[in-house]
Amino acid sequence: MGTIGHVDHGKTTLVQALTGVWAARHSEELRRGITIKLGYADCAIYKCPDCVDPSCYSTSPVCPSCGSNAEFQRAISFVDAPGHEILMATMLSGAAVMDGAILVIAADEPCPQPQTREHLAAVEIIGVRNIVIVQNKIDIVTREDAIKNYNEIKRFVKGSIAEDAPIIPVSAQHSVNIDLLLSAIQKCIPTPKRDPEKPPRMHIIRSFDVNRPGTPIEELRGGVLGGSIFQGSFRVGDEVEILPGLPVKEKNRLRMHGLYTEITSLQAGGRSVEVAFPGGLVGVGTMLDPSLTKSDGLVGSLLGKPGTLPPVREEAALEFKLFSTVVGSQAMEKVEPISRGETLLLNIGTAKTTGIITSVSSDYVEMKLSIPVCAEEGDKVAISRRVGGRWRLIGAGTLRG
Repeated sequence: MGTIGHVDHGKTTLVQALTGVWAARHSEELRRGITIKLGYADCAIYKCPDCVDPSCYSTSPVCPSCGSNAEFQRAISFVDAPGHEILMATMLSGAAVMDGAILVIAADEPCPQPQTREHLAAVEIIGVRNIVIVQNKIDIVTREDAIKNYNEIKRFVKGSIAEDAPIIPVSAQHSVNIDLLLSAIQKCIPTPKRDPEKPPRMHIIRSFDVNRPGTPIEELRGGVLGGSIFQGSFRVGDEVEILPGLPVKEKNRLRMHGLYTEITSLQAGGRSVEVAFPGGLVGVGTMLDPSLTKSDGLVGSLLGKPGTLPPVREEAALEFKLFSTVVGSQAMEKVEPISRGETLLLNIGTAKTTGIITSVSSDYVEMKLSIPVCAEEGDKVAISRRVGGRWRLIGAGTLRG
C-alpha cells in the first residue's frame, strides 16, 4: 500500500473523482470547502484483463468499460494537503509521509502560481521523487488555452525534480481521463520496499476525539491517532510510546511529557485489522484520554515501542542551504543570509516548531527550539522565514548531532 500526496488547485474534487468520497474523513472545514487540516482517503486500483492500457484501469472491481471482473492491483492512500499559501507548514507535515505526489495545476490559470512554485520546492525538500502532474479543469478552457497552459507547465518544471513527470489533462468534475491518471500512478509512483523488521514507528499527522458530545462515561472511547507507519509493524494490544508527546507549560516554559498507552484497534485500507504494516494511512485507537488527542493535539509526535524512539531535542543543529529567492512570493525576493537572534520556522517530519538562532556560519546553524521535537540525525528539515507577514520557504537542511 502506498501513500500519495495531493497538492494545489482543484485537488479535493480530484480525490472525490478517484475515491468517491470527500478527502478529509475527519475535517469539517474541508467539507465546507476550506482546506484547513490534512485530509485523507483510501482508494483501490483495479485492472481489467480484457481492456487495453489506460482504459483497463479503474477504481471499481467491475470494469466500467466492458463490464468484466477487474483484478485488484493495490490500495493507495491520498493525503489531501492544504493548498493555501499561509498553510505551508501543514502541507509540509503531510509531505513527510508521502511516497509520491500528484501536483494539481489548474488549466484556467497562468502557471506557475506562487503556491505551485512553493509546493514543488516543498516536496523536493522532503525527498519526494515520484511525481505525476495533473492539468485539471480542461473542461472550462479552449483547446488552444489548454495547450498554452501545458507548455507553461513544461517550462515551469524544466530543471526540477518533476522535469520528466507525466502531465495528465483531466476534468475531475466530469471524471475525464481518470483511467489515464491511474495508469500514470501505477507506472510512476510504485509502492516502495519497506523493512517490517525494524522497530515500529509512525508519523502522527492527525489526532482526534471520536466521541460525540454527551456520550456516557461508560461508552467513551480512547483517543485516536492517524498517520503513516514508515518502518516495522504495530499490533492490537501493543504498548506504545508517544514522543515528544504532550506540551505542558511549567514556570513559563514549555515542557514535553511523553505518553504511554495501549493500542486497542487498528484501521487500515478502510477496514479493521489486527496488524498494521508500513504504507498507506493508519488509524490507531488507544486508551488515551480523548482530551489529549482532540483537535490534532498530538500532531508532530512519533509513535513507537517504548525505548526505541529518537531523542527529544530542545536544541537543533543543521547543515543547510538557502534558496536564491523566497519561494512562493510574487516578487521573488532575494533570500538574505540567516542572522543570529532571528526566529525561523522548521518542519521536521510532521513536527513544526520555531527556532531562535544562537550560532550561524555559511552552511551550519544552531538554534534553541520553542517546541521540542523527536527526531534523529539525518532527518530532512524545511526552513521558512516570515516574509510580508507569512512564513515562506527559504531553504532546506539536514539535522546533525
